[in-house]
Amino acid sequence: MAFHIVLVEPEIPPNTGNIARTCAATNTVLHLVEPLGFDISERAVRRAGLDYWPYVDLHVHKSLDEFMGEFAAARKFFVTTKGTKYFTEHEYKDGDMFLFGRETRGLPRDLIEANKDMSIRIPMSADTRLRSFNLANSANIVLFEALRQVGFPGLE
Repeated sequence: MAFHIVLVEPEIPPNTGNIARTCAATNTVLHLVEPLGFDISERAVRRAGLDYWPYVDLHVHKSLDEFMGEFAAARKFFVTTKGTKYFTEHEYKDGDMFLFGRETRGLPRDLIEANKDMSIRIPMSADTRLRSFNLANSANIVLFEALRQVGFPGLE
């Protein structure tokens, strides 16, 4: 049993680092879609002190098109403030993928438009001046709902 977190062109290293740590701790696959806003070479990861990095099931993709082609048959959820349903309104299953966009822009609008029925959002106050939740927090919220639904397999 494995879920997949997909970060499309992530820009902020600590967000990706926090998500990678969550993925390692939950047996979740992490996909990074280039271009990345930071270096993930072995030297950079070691210098950043990411001692959990070897435990991350990491896949790096050259582009969103490459990723979408490789995983065309996989069920994908597009996490966006423009989502048509709350993230709690779906039943998740093994192999589901959760795509998150860049911190400054989110997922491409055409991708969201083409996948409206699979776009999900986390509810927020209408009065907030914030654009969205922090990327790492959002990934954790959605992932743990999916894990809860399937009974936290392999986790203690």
